[in-house]
Amino acid sequence: MIRRMKRWQAALMILTAALTVTLSNCAQQPTTTSEAGSPAAQTDVSTLVFGSGGDPANLEPGNIEDGNSIYVQQQIYDRLLDYKPGTTDLEPALATEWSSPDDGKTWEFKLREGVTFHDGTPFNAEAVRFNVNRWWDPNDPQGFRDAGKTYAVWEGLFGGYKGSDASLLQDIQVVDDLTIRFVLKEPFAAFPAAIASGYFGIASPEAIKTAGADYGIAGAQAVGTGPFVFQEWRTGDRILLTRNPNYWKQDFPKEENLVFRFIKEPSARLAELRAGSIDFTVDIAPDQLDELQSDPNLQEVRRPPFNVGYLALNPSYEPLSKKEVRQAISMAINKQEIVDGFWSGLATTDAHFTPPSLKDFQAPDLKPVEYNPERAKQMLADAGYPNGFDLELWYMPVSRPYFPTPKPIAEAIAADLSALGIRVTLNTKDWAAYLDDRLKAPGYQAYMLGWTGDYGDPDNFLYYHFGRGGTKDIGNWENPQVFQLLDEARQTADQAKRAQLYAQAEKIIADEAVRVPIVHSQPLNAQRANISGWSPSPLGSESFETVEKS
Repeated sequence: MIRRMKRWQAALMILTAALTVTLSNCAQQPTTTSEAGSPAAQTDVSTLVFGSGGDPANLEPGNIEDGNSIYVQQQIYDRLLDYKPGTTDLEPALATEWSSPDDGKTWEFKLREGVTFHDGTPFNAEAVRFNVNRWWDPNDPQGFRDAGKTYAVWEGLFGGYKGSDASLLQDIQVVDDLTIRFVLKEPFAAFPAAIASGYFGIASPEAIKTAGADYGIAGAQAVGTGPFVFQEWRTGDRILLTRNPNYWKQDFPKEENLVFRFIKEPSARLAELRAGSIDFTVDIAPDQLDELQSDPNLQEVRRPPFNVGYLALNPSYEPLSKKEVRQAISMAINKQEIVDGFWSGLATTDAHFTPPSLKDFQAPDLKPVEYNPERAKQMLADAGYPNGFDLELWYMPVSRPYFPTPKPIAEAIAADLSALGIRVTLNTKDWAAYLDDRLKAPGYQAYMLGWTGDYGDPDNFLYYHFGRGGTKDIGNWENPQVFQLLDEARQTADQAKRAQLYAQAEKIIADEAVRVPIVHSQPLNAQRANISGWSPSPLGSESFETVEKS
C-alpha cells in the first residue's frame, strides 16, 4: 500500500509539473496587436486572467482575513454552504442540508456524498472536523500554533477558542460519515451564514499533514474540493490554477485555466484590461469610470455595496487613550469632501459602522459627525494637547473595495489633521505583514482598513469589530455595555428586538470613536466585452466557475 501510494504521488507530481509548464507557457503569451491597432488578448480562449489587487496573505483556510486571499481560496476550496450569485442568500455547497433542533444552539449539516479533494482523498465529516478543530482548538497539533499561526478570524466571529469562556463553539461531533454536528454555548441564528464565510474553506487533511506548518504559503500545497486546482504561486507576480476535472458541479468550471495576476495599482489594472493582457478585474478607481465607459471593448461591472472603510484609533497609545482626542480626530476629518473627491459618486459617508443596506438595524437618530476643525482643535486643547502631537498613520499597500486608492486618501486625512497641529507620519508595509503586525501588541497607533461583509447580518460588522475577542488591533479595547448588547443581539431571534439592541450598540460605538467610519462604497469592477457569467457578490468575492470568454 505504501509503495503504491508513493508511485501515485510521483505520478501526480509529474502531471502537476506538466500542467504547470503548459499553463505557464499559455499565461505568458506576448501581447499582440491587430492590423487595426486594437490590442488582442495575450491568453487563449481557455485561459481566464484575473487582475487581483495583490498577493494573498496565504492560501490556508481559517488563517486569513483579507480579500486578496479569500478571492483565490474561493476557487480552490468549497465551504459547507455558499451564497446564491449576487446575493447574501444561503445555498447548499459541501453540505446539502442544515438544521437546528433547538432554535440555534445545535446545528447539524448533512454532507454531499461522493466528493473528493484534489489529491484524491475523500471528503467526509471527519475532514470537516479536522479543519474546524485546528481553527478552534489551540492545542490541536495540526494547528501549528508554535509556528505563529493564529486563526484570528475564528475568534473574531465565534468569540474565542476552545477552553475559553468566550468560545461560542462547545463541541464538534462526527455523527456519521456524512453528518457533522456543531454544539454551541448559546443560540446563534446566523451560525450557518457565518460558517459559510469565505474564510472557512475545507482543505484536505492529508495535504495539511504532509505540508505541516508550511501549508498554504508560496511554494507549498493548497488542496481543496473546489472548481480549480492549485498549480503554482509566483510571489509578486501570479498564481496559476487549472480546471478540476472531478468537480462535483457538473459542467463547471467553464474554463480550463485560471490565472491571478497581481497588479497593485488600479490604473495599471485598467491599462492591462484595455491592452487585453487581463480579462477581468476588481477595484477600479472611481475616477476612472469615464475612461472605462468610453472604451467599447470594456464593460463596467458594479458590485452590490456592502462594506465600510474606517480609520482605527488605538487607545493603548496615550494621546488616543482619551475619548475626547479620538472624537476630535473624527471631527477634524472632512469625510464628505474625501468621499466626493475619491469616489466619483460611488460612495456615501455617515456615522454608522454598518452599511446602508442594513438600515433596518441602525439607529435612525445617529447623525453624521460634524466637520468642525476649530471645535476639534479646542477639544484637543481641553484634553491636554494644545499643540497637537505626533501620530503614525498606517495605510494599506493594496487597493481594496472600500479604499481603492489608499495612499492619497491617507494623505487627505493627514492634511485635515494638520489643522489641529497633529503631525502625521505615513507608513505602510507588505500586505501580509500589515495585517499580521496590527495584531501584535501594542499594534499600530492609527491605521486604515475596512470590511466587506461575510454574511448579510449586522452581527458580522459589529461583533467582529467591537465584540469579545474582536479588538486586539485596538489595544484590546473593552466596553462591557457594548459586549453585553452584541452578545444579547446574536442570541435573540426576534428581529425587532435585535434592531433595538444594535441601535443602542452603534450609538455607544460612534461615541467611543475607536473605529471611525469614513466610507461605504459601491466597488467598481470591469471586464472585457467578451467575458460573461461574472456575478460579483456583495460579500466581496465569488467563485469564477461560471465565468467564460468567447
